[in-house]
Amino acid sequence: MKEARSKVQAATSEQQQYLTFVLGGEMFAIGILAVKEIIEYGGMTAVPMMPESIRGVINLRGSVVPVVDLARLFGRPAAPITRRTCNVIVEVESETGRQDVGVVVDAVSEVLEIRQDEIEPPPSFGARLRTDFMVGMGKVANSFVILLNVDKILALDDLDSVAAAAAAAAEIDEDHPVASARDTHEPAIA
Repeated sequence: MKEARSKVQAATSEQQQYLTFVLGGEMFAIGILAVKEIIEYGGMTAVPMMPESIRGVINLRGSVVPVVDLARLFGRPAAPITRRTCNVIVEVESETGRQDVGVVVDAVSEVLEIRQDEIEPPPSFGARLRTDFMVGMGKVANSFVILLNVDKILALDDLDSVAAAAAAAAEIDEDHPVASARDTHEPAIA
């Protein structure tokens, strides 16, 4: 138990503020230092032959950013898109260096400050989430918030391939623009 607590303290020594969000009715949090911005959900481009947990890519100021559906990644059904659904853009370490990744969440709640002495190690059993995905369990009021390790969760080999596939598709579109029926004066095929 002491060893687990010291690992949590080491992982959270720099992190005291967390962005909390709702996913499937549960409260989760990500260290605020990993969060770059929160944007409205939309403008997604699907990338063929990707795992169900990867919704697609977005264009974020000229950069291709893969978007991961955390609910699907955690083995849960995808939540319906509502007006509160948004993408949290986080920066993670990948094989090619630092990379921005969008994470679909049901709703963003607030930024909380959680002291080290309010963080318990991840449970060794009974959790519906892999314990290596968690930094710990933060005590907030009379409940717990699951503190996520985004570098571990989003350390997917697929993220690099999604960004590369989307960038290659964008280059093909720029090099070989497809003429529309209006441009060629031919009738459109329905």
